[in-house]
Amino acid sequence: MAEATQAARFAMRIFSGIQPSGGLTLGNYLGALKRFVEKQEEGIEAIYCLVDMHAITVWQEPEKLRHATREAAAGFIAAGIDPERSILFNQCQVTAHAELAWIFNCVARMGWMNRMTQFKDKAGKDKEAASLGLYAYPALMAADILAYHATHVPVGEDQRQHLELTRDIAIKFNHDYGVDFFPVTEPLIEGVATRVMSLRDGTKKMSKSDPSDMSRINLTDDADTIAQKFRKARTDPEPLPETTEGLEDRAEARNLVNIYAALAGVDAVQVLAEYGGQGFGVFKPKLADLAVSALSPISAEMGRLMQDPGEIDAILGRGAERAEAIARPIMERCYDIVGMVRSRRTG
Repeated sequence: MAEATQAARFAMRIFSGIQPSGGLTLGNYLGALKRFVEKQEEGIEAIYCLVDMHAITVWQEPEKLRHATREAAAGFIAAGIDPERSILFNQCQVTAHAELAWIFNCVARMGWMNRMTQFKDKAGKDKEAASLGLYAYPALMAADILAYHATHVPVGEDQRQHLELTRDIAIKFNHDYGVDFFPVTEPLIEGVATRVMSLRDGTKKMSKSDPSDMSRINLTDDADTIAQKFRKARTDPEPLPETTEGLEDRAEARNLVNIYAALAGVDAVQVLAEYGGQGFGVFKPKLADLAVSALSPISAEMGRLMQDPGEIDAILGRGAERAEAIARPIMERCYDIVGMVRSRRTG
């Protein structure tokens, strides 16, 4: 009944953010961008944010951050996100993110934050040297989502914990203030290859921070580089199995099959029906050809867009204006609920 009540109060709205702290990879494309385009085609209202404020929780060279933000925007557009149909902007241009994050810092409990495993992973052994922002950024992530009353967030398994925190914050805020104001956001996890693994180690997630460039496919890679990386991807000596059960203890084989399935828009069963029993000498060139045909147009369009950073900035600015129009009334109502006096005249 509670879910039905929420559905009646909040129209479906998707929010998702990607950090512009390095180049986009095949993992970003299959796990996020490709799905964003599919949701856009379904006509669902969607807000996509380049979370530059999250990026600076660890040190970023300012010029590199600007470049990475524009390149990520180019990746969204090249992958098929239409900035007229979806909202695309960078986080720092809408102040509601930071404003609501402070309120959520006062709602979230220390015990909740101490359970966040990503802080432990990113801070490493010397937690005392980590920034306060790195510790507190899950509250900012909750603000990113709830500033728009987003009902759904496409997340991978590694982000489930942060979404659970967002739900906890929404529930506690609503309970503390006796309101039904923030939605309890639901995850969107669907399809194959939502978690794309490294081409050098099938037990690790494909990451832009991996020191080996051969571990990942960058969306800026040209056709020859994409093909070479798949040809040299780590595999085992056995042929592909004929059923998915045969992939259970073969991390690299499972990863490549899932990548093929996601690029082709089929499932792993269909891939193995075609290639089961064949060796990687046959399969990897086919995968490389498929990846080149899917990704080369994206990398080419990204290159074209990056030739005009002013136009990218204009697109992000227009997106920020549209995002602000949604977030500002929500933020103002939130201040009213909390009991803030705001009498300054504007305009």
